[in-house]
Amino acid sequence: MFLDLVVAGGGNNVPDGDTLPARDQVERALIEHALHPFLQEVAAEREREVETISRHLEISLKELIHRQGLRMAELIGQQQSGDNNPLTASNIKTTEDKLDELNGRLEGRREELQQERNCAITDIHRHGRAWVLPHPERTSPGIAPMVRDEEIERIAVDAAIAYEEARGWQVVSVEAENRGFDLISRKPHPEDPQTAIEVRFIEVKGRAAVGEIALTTNEYKTAERLKKDYGLYAVFNCDSIPEVRTIQDPARLGWQPLVKIEHYHIAADELLASSGA
Repeated sequence: MFLDLVVAGGGNNVPDGDTLPARDQVERALIEHALHPFLQEVAAEREREVETISRHLEISLKELIHRQGLRMAELIGQQQSGDNNPLTASNIKTTEDKLDELNGRLEGRREELQQERNCAITDIHRHGRAWVLPHPERTSPGIAPMVRDEEIERIAVDAAIAYEEARGWQVVSVEAENRGFDLISRKPHPEDPQTAIEVRFIEVKGRAAVGEIALTTNEYKTAERLKKDYGLYAVFNCDSIPEVRTIQDPARLGWQPLVKIEHYHIAADELLASSGA
């Protein structure tokens, strides 16, 4: 939580720190009322994310492995039928290497996803305590555009959902769950609509016109973790005709942390240059 805060200047009227609860009381309340529920929430969210990515991974990589297996069977059949063309042996070696690479990717990604399922509460390290007050510059020109406008955000989310559904993807909103993204979009299998062959976790950012985009620390860290499975949909001109700009793996871009109120931002021109309409 403190990552999104900034130390206030002098002259703020706050209660005397001596009236705050003792450290053991704070830690007990923290564990009982915050950390255990938070652990359960994070573990459940992580399990859903990992399960979704795992299904996509198994379907996509196993299909690629299957195709290479068919190719290998075809080449070996040619060789056994007396084909002495040197290219056949070379193609067999290339296909074997490709199969090894795909199987290695599958096993490596399985291990990574298994590690991501593990969540635990570690030792509590006390750094201090603070009264949290509204930011004094929240209405200034530099900060006000970053403040959430519910009407603009609703227009942006509706536009992003319409964009995905127009592509034939199925969208579920998780806006209320604070998971570091707003939507989960799935591309259904053409022969089995209940099975997804591709999944994207989408964070939607709306702007009345065209302007900077900012990610919270949670959103940015989630984008770093999910990489190509994460999409940033910047919806510009929400006051007129919404225009959806999509960025896959947005953490790769040149985000700059702002320490005043910590988040990550990127200029509109750089985002436009890297996005798809």
